[in-house]
Amino acid sequence: MTKLIPIILLLGAHLMSAENETIVLGAGCFWCVEAVYERIDGVEAVEAGYSNGQTNKPTYKEVCSGNTGYAEVARVTFDPQKVTFSEILDIFWKAHDPTTLNRQGADVGTQYRSGIYFSSEKQKEIAKKSLTKAQPTFDNNIVTEIEPLKNYYIAEDYHQDYYNNNKNAPYCSYIITPKLKKLKLE
Repeated sequence: MTKLIPIILLLGAHLMSAENETIVLGAGCFWCVEAVYERIDGVEAVEAGYSNGQTNKPTYKEVCSGNTGYAEVARVTFDPQKVTFSEILDIFWKAHDPTTLNRQGADVGTQYRSGIYFSSEKQKEIAKKSLTKAQPTFDNNIVTEIEPLKNYYIAEDYHQDYYNNNKNAPYCSYIITPKLKKLKLE
């Protein structure tokens, strides 16, 4: 009987991870998006990356050129028993300005566009309802694209967990820390 316990625990851990959901979100600089979602209870993993572009394995330099079509994004994996997809999106609308096309603050370019990149029809429908619910809270029209996830590439290692590893860097001090404080996450 004692030999079965590790197997049962292993199976239980596998089943729990199989229930997690993933969504890819673009909301300006991926360092900001990653820092926000890393602080949300129920979020299991956050990864900075690039999505919905035209080339294979883009680099940061290529994405910043504006010629690849990629958005800087965060791939957010969450446990829907702890935080729902709707709650993930409520945070998304508060964490950036979804009414500015291809821009968040001083970050300008198509790579900084606002986007929800879904992987199921259920996510698509929830995202559309969430946008409709969020619209009255903004003075201007929301320009967030809600599109199927076409492709995703993880960003270079130095972009991963950027805020936690570089809190004293100017961008983190002047942009990310105030955002986290505004959202009461820091």
